[in-house]
Amino acid sequence: MTDSPSNSPGGTGGPVPETMRRVVRQSKFRHVFGQALKNDQCYDDIRVSRVTWDSSFCAVNTKFVAIIIEASGGGAFLVLPLQKTGRIDKSYPTVCGHTGPVLDIDWCPHNDNVIASGSEDCTVMVWQIPDGGLTLPLTEPVVVLEGHSKRVGIVTWHPTARNVLLSAGCDNVVIIWNVGTGEALITLDEMHYDMIFSVCWNRNGSLICTASKDKKLRVIDPRKMEIVAEKDKAHEGARPMRAIFLSDGNVFTTGFSRMSERQLALWNPKNMEEPIALHEMDTSNGVLLPFYDPDTNIIYLCGKGDSSIRYFEITDESPYVHYLSTFVSKEPQRGMGYMPKRGLDVNKCEIARFYKLHERKCEPIIMTVPRKSDLFQDDLYPDTAGPDAPIEAEDWFDGKNADPILISLKHGYMPTKNRDLNVVKKNILGSKPAAQKKSDSASTPKKAAEVSHPASDGKMDEVMKELRSMKDTIRSQEARIFKLEELIASLTNNDESEE
Repeated sequence: MTDSPSNSPGGTGGPVPETMRRVVRQSKFRHVFGQALKNDQCYDDIRVSRVTWDSSFCAVNTKFVAIIIEASGGGAFLVLPLQKTGRIDKSYPTVCGHTGPVLDIDWCPHNDNVIASGSEDCTVMVWQIPDGGLTLPLTEPVVVLEGHSKRVGIVTWHPTARNVLLSAGCDNVVIIWNVGTGEALITLDEMHYDMIFSVCWNRNGSLICTASKDKKLRVIDPRKMEIVAEKDKAHEGARPMRAIFLSDGNVFTTGFSRMSERQLALWNPKNMEEPIALHEMDTSNGVLLPFYDPDTNIIYLCGKGDSSIRYFEITDESPYVHYLSTFVSKEPQRGMGYMPKRGLDVNKCEIARFYKLHERKCEPIIMTVPRKSDLFQDDLYPDTAGPDAPIEAEDWFDGKNADPILISLKHGYMPTKNRDLNVVKKNILGSKPAAQKKSDSASTPKKAAEVSHPASDGKMDEVMKELRSMKDTIRSQEARIFKLEELIASLTNNDESEE
């Protein structure tokens, strides 16, 4: 199923520039083998969304695959347990609380039962999915986050802080929410002057990078509300760009040249004058969606409307972006889901798994590195980001950073029972002015930083302290309630047995 791009039909694979494949490099990933699973392991008869928006339309974790679908009278997405393959009945329950089409979905990295969605109805909703999937349509989100004035096309969770969610809308505004309280705590409304195409957190969640219709690539410190680095015309073409952070702090982008050729580029935010590498790919017009594995430093490029997945290895030696291979299939892709590393089968040397959306089905594609030995291949599986959040939302908003907590995949990964997402809303009247103040200061971050209010700072500490103690009280009360319920259940059982 793998094929070299030079043999690929035009518009699906396309030639890879000579500079990228002049030298045959030694790499353990040179022979990565892609394989689509058989029909009975696909998810069939799904009406994938036809909305005109360049998101991936699919999100996957170790328990579920979620797919944005066509829905009359609002917006909906399917959430299927991974094992529920085969034909999906038309009456299968959906998540259907939005009043407009759903544009983007993202699973919480710290809770496999929590998913966020952004919609044309200008809202972000956060949902709790029961283990085993839905038995009834889900219309009530855990929390509705309202703050955008136009449709919300991007939602992405913070990689290391619990309950921190970023959303970006067609109002050119980025909002960072504390989902645990339902509040917008950071609003960046003076930084983008045109539609935002993509937003990505860096490895520890201290910075974000954005690509926008004004052709600018920006690296932003959201808590200081400062643009740290900026590149005008990162790609000169008018079609959408994408930008993602790599684990070393560099930024990888995909876009188009002035002649509408698809390009990929590598940037160092400390010096954005010239790219570290810039390569032209082909003249297809589908937006290239990048998926990145920080453990192996491989980037997979999936073009919307293409029927191929190309993969590259990023290294610190020229030409820095090294072409590996291309997986080619017959059908074009409408969208793509990407499984986190802890959801892969290490016994089969699986290094990536994609969930390719066709018009009417979702097809898993597994990428493996052929190995003769049955032993655990620790060079393919360095410790990877686990599901535990190293810091709480309040810590991050207070200025703390933390790298992901890593786990070993040596004995495989077993999903654990996640705690429910509890939203404790603050007094809305008390919280609105604070959020407003932050958005007002977005255009002049330096001045805002200079003017310090010791009295209000002290008050804030006091309020945060009180909030934490209240949360601790609620947690202990919940534990007590649980114990009492168990006691009642055991007493009831005793009474019944005596009768």
